[in-house]
Amino acid sequence: MVFHVQHALSEQLEFKRKKTDTGMQFYYEWIDGAKQRHNLKFEIPFESIEDLPLRQTNYKPKIAQRHVTVALTKAAKAIDPKDAKVTIKPLREAINIKVSGTDEEKIEDVQAHLRDVQQNAYDSYLHEHYFTRFTTLFNQSAIKPDHLRYISESVKPLVSVSQAFYEKVASESDSRAYFSLILSWLQSIPYDTLEDRVVSNGSGYAPPISVLMQNLGDCDSKAVLASSMVRAFLPTTKMIVLYLPNHALLGIALTPMADDRTIEHDGDVYVLYDPTGPALIPFGQVSEDTERYIVTGRYQVEVVE
Repeated sequence: MVFHVQHALSEQLEFKRKKTDTGMQFYYEWIDGAKQRHNLKFEIPFESIEDLPLRQTNYKPKIAQRHVTVALTKAAKAIDPKDAKVTIKPLREAINIKVSGTDEEKIEDVQAHLRDVQQNAYDSYLHEHYFTRFTTLFNQSAIKPDHLRYISESVKPLVSVSQAFYEKVASESDSRAYFSLILSWLQSIPYDTLEDRVVSNGSGYAPPISVLMQNLGDCDSKAVLASSMVRAFLPTTKMIVLYLPNHALLGIALTPMADDRTIEHDGDVYVLYDPTGPALIPFGQVSEDTERYIVTGRYQVEVVE
């Protein structure tokens, strides 16, 4: 028999941020699931803030196409017209590349070269704007913010944040005390609803620094912030991001307790935790909706390096 637990809702009592001579200082007060009141203050140096993107641009296919078209046009102009004549024409959802000439071998070489230019230009555009390709559960090709890159690049700048939580936890406590504290804090940060990843073009995603500055974030945004901080706390422990339709949560390869919700991925067992809020879901537990997606296999996994 399965018993469903009604989780309390988070409550953030106070949020303040102010500039100091050396960085941005943040102050929080919140109540956790046990009705215990917490407060926390930390500072992020200005150089750390400057090193990270403060916002995620929207993915716009037309702009990406224009970027690739410019690269192809430049490459086409560099081709000797004696070898081949090249015409580059942007269409509605593609770019038409026409190569003509008298030498079939040279035509094939030019075509291969332009395909490489096209691919590299598109990859460059995605990287520059923190996007990555992904395939949905329904086998759709799509573009989303590069969450793994954000996590990797945010670990060092957020060490001071992670350290502030570590210092709040009793010295004899295990890692679960750290997770419980950080989860209650993240869940108390006001929640911004995630739009469908496939159609939102990244417009709702906020990078870690932005979640802190705005005191607002959707599930993807909070998951990335949490992963960056946990990676600073546990630098070698295996971690995953779990993507559900319109939701995201996290897993970490810690020794599970009897009641923990876990999944196995590539031979490792991960304890799941959900930083989203406003429900105060404890470490090792998930919501009923999340459970339904997991048991029916409707999720995807990205491994955090």
